Amino acid sequence: MKKVIWILLIILGIILIVPAFLPKDFALERQVEINKPLAEVYAYVSSLEKQNDWSVWGKLDPNMKKEFRGVEGTVGSVSAWDGNDDVGKGEQEIVSMTPNERIDFELRFMKPFKAVNKAYIITKADNDNVTTVVWGFSGRMPYPMNAMMLFYSMEKGIGADYEQGLANLKELLESTTTDYPELQ
Repeated sequence: MKKVIWILLIILGIILIVPAFLPKDFALERQVEINKPLAEVYAYVSSLEKQNDWSVWGKLDPNMKKEFRGVEGTVGSVSAWDGNDDVGKGEQEIVSMTPNERIDFELRFMKPFKAVNKAYIITKADNDNVTTVVWGFSGRMPYPMNAMMLFYSMEKGIGADYEQGLANLKELLESTTTDYPELQ
């Protein structure tokens, strides 16, 4: 019996000690070139409602409840969702914008776990008809939850979703001739 208790104490010690030495911060970034002018791309990506057309998560639960608050495409606008286990519950708010350059978001997750993270989209004109879109995400996983990073790679998991989302965005924008004047 003493041996079992010692083994359990050692396992518990490892579970509590190892995370103390692991990173708590994470960040990832992906980018894509889109054959469309900067103003058109920026107008499209600044719309929280339009994000549902190209984001991976919007497609994981077709019955997801969505709510949009505030003036679309402006600081303070919010997209809230409540869906299945794949998408959870949370909201995204535009917290700052630099026209035709950058949009910063605050992501507030409520289910399956509580967290507040930062995200951003940067748009850069490569030339008159080509725009690079950079999509990034960062956050902090507190001790001892940071031990999950031993088993889950944000780079691979969320990074793959960002890559697919940007591929969806590229395909969507390049396959249409619409200028989205309502968002400019």
